[in-house]
Amino acid sequence: MMAATRFAPDRGLSTRMAVTMFLLGLLYVAFMAVLVAVGVRAVAVLVIAGGLLLAQYFLSDKIALFAMHGREVSPQEAPELHGIIDRLSALGGMPKPRVAIADSDMPNAFATGRNQKNAVVCVTTGILRRLDARELEGVIAHELSHVAHRDVAVMTIASFLGIVAGLMTRFALYSGLAGGNRRDNNNGPPIGLIIFLVSGLVYCVSFLLTRALSRYRELAADRAGALLTQRPSALASALTKVSGDIARIPTRDLREAQPFNAFYFAPALSGQSVATLLSTHPPLDRRLAQLARISAELGR
Repeated sequence: MMAATRFAPDRGLSTRMAVTMFLLGLLYVAFMAVLVAVGVRAVAVLVIAGGLLLAQYFLSDKIALFAMHGREVSPQEAPELHGIIDRLSALGGMPKPRVAIADSDMPNAFATGRNQKNAVVCVTTGILRRLDARELEGVIAHELSHVAHRDVAVMTIASFLGIVAGLMTRFALYSGLAGGNRRDNNNGPPIGLIIFLVSGLVYCVSFLLTRALSRYRELAADRAGALLTQRPSALASALTKVSGDIARIPTRDLREAQPFNAFYFAPALSGQSVATLLSTHPPLDRRLAQLARISAELGR
């Protein structure tokens, strides 16, 4: 659900989000039903998963800044960056988020925080060196739209089922149940093997659904950011420039950054190297095609 801002609403995103969340909920109910049917007490797993979910939800901004070595900066330290965020926040009708910079040559940016009051926008020194003011404004507008759409909260909730299924899979493995040595009444099917197989299947399906949701939100952020600035060509230029420069970064450095792809403006490793189905971001050509359509609609 989108907060009250002047960012353009996206009915397509809302529909896809509703369908994906419904499927995840349906999968969760079915998963719990199977566990109950085989006599598993999943209370401990749910408590652990719930604790992880709450930590991720309430501490997402701090965790992301710590992991990516970002630090908050004052208007005196980064006047141009603060100026862009001031203008876009006012234009979007939303509170100004905290501003941070990460000392990294990886040209990227991200926004995180469970709501507008707890949001932070972080850019790398690499992207500041590579983009001009108009391109940087397009990137920041994209990131602010994530905050307006409450994407961090949505993706945190969407990932809950995957966390539960992953914990159940590990429970089956570490308990030695996957080998099938525990059976109901010594004659029934191996409970451990059932837990392992069902949990693994649920994890895979929930993983694919959350990745699809992530790709939808990136397209929606591109659209909302481009409409807010009325400069889709500037965002397209930033995307092309950032993606091209990322491709020239050593693979070893890209793999180190890959775990944070879901946060980034552009993925460290794109669909060129991994299946698009597994990617957190849509392919570059799809993002550019959408921006070209918006540009045509605006007559620019």
